[in-house]
Amino acid sequence: MMKYNAVIKAEEGVSMEFDLSILKPQELVSLQLRSLYEKAGYRKYHMGRFEEYGLYQENLHFLPSEQVITFTDLDGRLLALKPDVTLSIAKNAQASAEERTKYYYIENVYRPSLESHTFEEISQMGLECMGRVDDAATAEVVRLALESLGRTGRPFLLQLGHMGFVTGLLDAVGAPERCRLELLECIRDKKAHALRQAASREGLSKQGTDALCRLLELSGEGARVVESADALALNSAMSDALEELRSICGALGRDAKGVQVDLAQVGDMDYYNGLVFQGFLDGCPRAVLKGGRYDPLVARFHPGARAIGFALYLNELNRRLPEREEGERMLSVALPKGRLGDQIYHLLASVGYGCGENYSETRKLVVENQSAGIRYFLVKPSDVAIYVEHGAADVGFVGRDILCEHGADVYELLDTGLGRCDMCVAGPEDFEEEPDRALRVATKFVRIAREHYAAQGRDIDVIELNGSIELAPILGLSDVIVDIVETGTTLRENHLKVIERFMPISARFIANRSSYLFKQEAVLRLLTRLSEVIAQ
Repeated sequence: MMKYNAVIKAEEGVSMEFDLSILKPQELVSLQLRSLYEKAGYRKYHMGRFEEYGLYQENLHFLPSEQVITFTDLDGRLLALKPDVTLSIAKNAQASAEERTKYYYIENVYRPSLESHTFEEISQMGLECMGRVDDAATAEVVRLALESLGRTGRPFLLQLGHMGFVTGLLDAVGAPERCRLELLECIRDKKAHALRQAASREGLSKQGTDALCRLLELSGEGARVVESADALALNSAMSDALEELRSICGALGRDAKGVQVDLAQVGDMDYYNGLVFQGFLDGCPRAVLKGGRYDPLVARFHPGARAIGFALYLNELNRRLPEREEGERMLSVALPKGRLGDQIYHLLASVGYGCGENYSETRKLVVENQSAGIRYFLVKPSDVAIYVEHGAADVGFVGRDILCEHGADVYELLDTGLGRCDMCVAGPEDFEEEPDRALRVATKFVRIAREHYAAQGRDIDVIELNGSIELAPILGLSDVIVDIVETGTTLRENHLKVIERFMPISARFIANRSSYLFKQEAVLRLLTRLSEVIAQ
């Protein structure tokens, strides 16, 4: 680690040297960023630990999660541990359409953890520019985001997108409002197969569907992507978005080498209304910096004002990086154990990614093919998405059922078509619906079952089981089950029947969001080879 020293004045001409290398990475970076932001004219904003819950209750759709820690103060007020900083600044800042207000902050927020079923304290450092936000102010914020990533001392990429381009395209192809959230989710997660299915279901034309899928390919070096996207600009909103991105890349000049444009990057439609961006560090599994234009939020408190800002998640800077040898960039693949894993491995071997030793016979946990630049490890099928989401694996293969049940934050790049089956509702052969009472449902897919019946407005009681699900209705524990059905033989042998098939399932090729950027060439090479074989 590089050694930093600072000379600190103590008493009357006496000074002492302070070794900054003893600080944690997030502490060192926060010191550097404070200097950076203050030199750029940003004033430090400090807020209290607590905020009246009413502020969050009235603006829930602007929060990253509706779950907020609340308590009653001694005077009877309902307070909350702050889940967000921007909302409080937007409310209390003296912003107007005529003047520019600039703040930076170092604060802790309290949100549900991405890694456990608990709340966690998250250390954030960021800045907000509000009021008269013009092109120069926007470029300044993006440059500061870029410099903030650079101060970490790690390889980084800043990824730019634009909500105006995406929503403009949805308008141009005639996408109905009722399906836009689903389409945006498919775009965000690069699910081309699901995007085509949803677009077809909603009656979009082939040309419109092709245009939406083309969006997923528009990522890479900024100027090149913007130029390629010109042909797809079908209205003024899309053209204006491209012009803003072109202007920002031009303003960054030589610094733009750390910037990529990804026009499939989307944010919350209720929050962001223009430029959006994310920052990634090599070795960190998810974005460590997020920001963009959020005019609708600040305008709620200060009509006519505009706003742009970002937050850097300092906790991520303390994450221990994986040890790599010089120049090592092997692609790590999580394979599910069992028959599906065997099928996937044979598919991979057929496109040049096999290994010299039989992975299913060795007792090694990891096998690799150095010449192909690939490394495999076998994990429990339900754990594949976890390994990939948290960056222990770059890519993996997992059933759609597991992705939907756990809601993993990954790119879903390809439907392999392997392991096809269906998520079904099943019950006794003589089952009859009783709508006047809650339906008792036994399943290990609790989230999927709840969402399925919630869409029908049906009240259910869920009984969570982990095996032999078919026994539940036989023994009277439940009315029906929600489970995977392949051939239906087990159901028939136990005098059960399929009542409803509602979700087709197959194995998906997924990628960690950060690995997709820093190992993009290797990921896309594998994706291309798999796509060609599957299409045959």
